Amino acid sequence: MGKRWTPLEANPDVMNQFMWGLGVPEGGAQFCDVYGLDDELLAMVPQPVLAVLFLYPLTSLDEKEEPGASGTSTAGGKNFMMQDLNKKVYFTKQTVGNACGTVGVIHAVGNATSQIKLVEGSYFEKFYKQTADMDPVQRAAFLEEDDEMEDAHSVAASAGDTYANVDVNEHFICFSCVDGILYELDGRKSQPISHGPSSPDTLLQDAAKVIKARIAENPNSMNFNVMALSKN
Repeated sequence: MGKRWTPLEANPDVMNQFMWGLGVPEGGAQFCDVYGLDDELLAMVPQPVLAVLFLYPLTSLDEKEEPGASGTSTAGGKNFMMQDLNKKVYFTKQTVGNACGTVGVIHAVGNATSQIKLVEGSYFEKFYKQTADMDPVQRAAFLEEDDEMEDAHSVAASAGDTYANVDVNEHFICFSCVDGILYELDGRKSQPISHGPSSPDTLLQDAAKVIKARIAENPNSMNFNVMALSKN
């Protein structure tokens, strides 16, 4: 990756101001912390949940060659598939260093536009229209050259206080439910990863199962964070 941005902090306040400034109405949706993955703590998260963002530390396991379009691999001991892209899934590659927080928000909002009425004439409304017919690589190139998004990201990054430099080893991914399937949306991958059947009502719980397995793969780290995008 050539261009590098300052990382976004895993903080709902930062993410909300960022998202609202780009065209998600403040009364439409907001990010909130998920304080734990047990049923009792998941029940505290405002419903309905439109997407889940997960921040985790990258390890050597993440550098493994990803499976092919029709292949299978395992995550957390469970099979998952990378398959032909469902045209309804909004997905972009990530080619800008440290842009994973922004890409996560783009994935979260982009797969919930039927539930969120974007502000007319806003950045997000124009962005999703302009990139609707692009493939994931074209969307990544569009984002890399988009000064307006880079400026918005920079403002949001400066609002946080966790990261003082660009040398971080954590990565954001998004979980969304599209057409009854739970998708893991990771800009480092070539396409979405299917984790099987899900629903808008069980999205949070289904994502939590995948996240628990991912955390179990790296038991010595505490650098995990989970946020839910909830509809107001």
